Amino acid sequence: MRLTAALLALTLVAAPVCAAETPAEAARAAAAELEAATMALQEAEGARDRVAALTVTVRAYEAGLQAMRDGLRRAARREAQLSAQLTAREGEVADLLGILLTIETSPPPVQMLHPEGPLGAARSAMVLADVAPGLSARTAALRRDLLEVRDLRLLQQSAARTLEGGLQGVQDARTALSQAIADRTGLPKRFTQDPVRTAILISSTETLEGFASGLAEISEGEMGDTGASITAARGTLPLPVQGLVLRGYGERDAAGIARTGILVATRPRALVVSPTAATIRYRGPLLDLGNVIILEPQPELLFVFSGLAEVYGDAGEVIPAGSPVGMMSGKTPQAGAFLSLSGEGAGTDRSETLYIEVRSDNSPVDPETWFRTNRDG
Repeated sequence: MRLTAALLALTLVAAPVCAAETPAEAARAAAAELEAATMALQEAEGARDRVAALTVTVRAYEAGLQAMRDGLRRAARREAQLSAQLTAREGEVADLLGILLTIETSPPPVQMLHPEGPLGAARSAMVLADVAPGLSARTAALRRDLLEVRDLRLLQQSAARTLEGGLQGVQDARTALSQAIADRTGLPKRFTQDPVRTAILISSTETLEGFASGLAEISEGEMGDTGASITAARGTLPLPVQGLVLRGYGERDAAGIARTGILVATRPRALVVSPTAATIRYRGPLLDLGNVIILEPQPELLFVFSGLAEVYGDAGEVIPAGSPVGMMSGKTPQAGAFLSLSGEGAGTDRSETLYIEVRSDNSPVDPETWFRTNRDG
């Protein structure tokens, strides 16, 4: 849009007009979330439980970056909408600007003269009095739109620095978390996995059911049942990763294959955590499922998460709820992807998938009977 100097000058005399939860406010709130995550990362370095502190930090960065993405995209949509409206009204804006400039630059004596004398001047004054409120309202609306466009553009420019810091921060937090997990000691262990028996079991089984049934055979020195029970939490457990359910239990994919689990779309490098305290029964590559981690929150109940790029922990460890167990694959998007509107609404930001299967007494059950999902009413 062609904005003249006089038109831009109109914005300088208007006060900011902000409604609650505007796109700009949403983006600013997201920036505050990222700043809070940065402070959390600094504090996590000296935390007593660095794994727990860094887990919270990574998830805070993930939430802040998503909020920033949503806020900036809302801001970009609003700015495009206003710009299109102002472009469509260029003729009206030019006429309005001409009237305002004429009134402003005409000397008072000229404004008081009229060819028909005092009576004509009085009539003109009455007409002007009727028109003035409409001109004032149109001018105020124009000022608000122009000011909002200016603020949104400045916001998007300043957000680039915040985004760069947030993207670097989440990478640093992920690296620190991986190192903290590698250095972690003191977790209770229920058993030690026999690597030879594990390799034999993997090579001799073709299904997850067959592998799950042989888990007890690859455990050495296993302690008795802990008596743990999460039955009361059935249906209320959070998903292990921030994402959306793509396919439900038993639904067929594009190839016509139905799996006895659910498929969750996640963002690249999303952190996967244990939804409850559990024993790690297995971690590593398995069958055609990629990297897998199998958790046992209570006897005869298994949570299987597959499709991860990295898996954390050791078989036999008993981990508390919220412990990181893996990370999704993919690359963290660059700052430009947060501002781009291409592919919006198509879910292209959730390019990775986590497969979740729940097995009770070694039989698959619908994971959505255990987990809260985005498809819950």
